[in-house]
Amino acid sequence: MDKVPEIEPHHDITIADTDWADWRLYEHNVAATGHADWKPLGFVVRDSAANVVGLAYGFSWAGVAELKQMWVDQSHRGRGHARALLEAFIAESRKRNVKRIFVASHDFQAPAMYEKFGFKRLAEFAGWPEGHTNVLLCRELGGA
Repeated sequence: MDKVPEIEPHHDITIADTDWADWRLYEHNVAATGHADWKPLGFVVRDSAANVVGLAYGFSWAGVAELKQMWVDQSHRGRGHARALLEAFIAESRKRNVKRIFVASHDFQAPAMYEKFGFKRLAEFAGWPEGHTNVLLCRELGGA
């Protein structure tokens, strides 16, 4: 019987480490589903000095898109940047024939904004973090 490997604490995982794991998982997913069409999907908003002040990023794969993160710097809010980022994400998803977009948003973040854009609540996870709720939303893109 093989010796069980020792588990090493490693609390400073790098982006290279997580990318390695993501690609191994993707290879498994392709083998399991036959879908090999993963593509990153992202947009940025820059200020007049070319600094990134807003970002929306995720990916599309197998007819689905996931919006992983969206952020607009506090000093640039109220100018329509979040709306523009989300509209761009949705438009590009349509071009890729995505059928639905998923996003998770805590109750203290932006679930109401996503709902204004046609996202529907699928699940709510209370206590994530304690005293708050993490909301999973989905927008069906209809004719895609």
